Amino acid sequence: MPEEIYFDNNATTRVAPEVFEAMRPYLTELYGNPSSIHRFGSQVGRKIAEARAQVAALIGAADPVEVIFTSCGTEGDNAAIRGMIETQPGKRHIVTTQVEHPAVIGLCQHLEQKGYRVTWLGVDQDGMLDLDELRHALTDDTALVSIMAANNETGVLFPIDKIAAIVKARGIRLHVDAVQAAGRLPLDMRALPVDLLTISAHKFHGPKGVGALYVRRGITFPPFIIGGHQERNRRAGTENVAGIVGMGQAAEIALARVAEDSERIGKLRNRLEESLLRSCPECRVNGQQRNRLPNTSNLSFRYLEGESILVLLDQSGICASTGSACTAGSSEPSHVLRAMGVAAEWIQGTVRFSLGRFNTEKEVDVVNQTLPAIVQRLQGLSALGKLPSQEQPPASRGRAAKSIGARG
Repeated sequence: MPEEIYFDNNATTRVAPEVFEAMRPYLTELYGNPSSIHRFGSQVGRKIAEARAQVAALIGAADPVEVIFTSCGTEGDNAAIRGMIETQPGKRHIVTTQVEHPAVIGLCQHLEQKGYRVTWLGVDQDGMLDLDELRHALTDDTALVSIMAANNETGVLFPIDKIAAIVKARGIRLHVDAVQAAGRLPLDMRALPVDLLTISAHKFHGPKGVGALYVRRGITFPPFIIGGHQERNRRAGTENVAGIVGMGQAAEIALARVAEDSERIGKLRNRLEESLLRSCPECRVNGQQRNRLPNTSNLSFRYLEGESILVLLDQSGICASTGSACTAGSSEPSHVLRAMGVAAEWIQGTVRFSLGRFNTEKEVDVVNQTLPAIVQRLQGLSALGKLPSQEQPPASRGRAAKSIGARG
């Protein structure tokens, strides 16, 4: 079995060794309940407080009490949106975009069925918002605007500072899904007038099963899990101590390395794209070229099928994806690319490469050597009239198969 080359970091990242070591004691000898009065438990409680401060520092929060630990980004998104409509029962309008993560889209569609009105902002061919459309969408009935910082499929960055200025000028609450941005770009809640912000540890080399929801001080926010005093009575239940400690350690490392990692990974991404665009005919990059995450490359190969490319990459030990891990298994084309108006002959042949801290130049070169031959092979089959999906290589190890439920 060849050594893995993992270029699917927008789906999840490898846990950093330092993070694992920080978590280990809280899975073994330091197992006390942080709510206990005795010293054995209270020392665990102090470690949670330390982790809260580390996460607050990563996003530039003014006070650690603004951080609520959650189980994941999806929970944070749901809690933020539900919390804002619960505290404003007289308002029945939500504004979001057509390219949000399924955690936001699915909930807003559910709320539409419950009688709420949702405005779905469009994007242009580069995946960018029209800020005038946002401005005109806001009404006195708008309870919340929920817009992501960085798109998980294309890496396109939205101008959160300009969005916040428009939204706050109307006195409306703003929620930002920053799951893909945290740890990859600087965040500063002191400078940005964002009311709520969602992040998830496993996107910046922390463990799965833990995330955080930032709620600015002064914002009325109801409990979203009831039955205990944890998280200042807003999310009841015994804390995932090891996960929280791991998230804190990952946040501290990410904050220290964000500039260095962004520059290095951006160079690797550019090396990947420049080579593939030269060597693969009928290849294009989807999304705004400049304003995007430094690690993300969304490529389309005309008239091919992305899943066929992934299966053959998988046989070479290369892990990538066709887009969001939460929509893997769906036969529907990417909702993000459809919103951008990408034509059908391009949209089916999409592969997302998302790089991370542990990727190397050597790995990029292996992909650049491997993928052109795969594309050439599939283009030959397509020219013969055989659909790429009919080409099912034997002995696939299955990493290109369905991965429903992972937040990517």
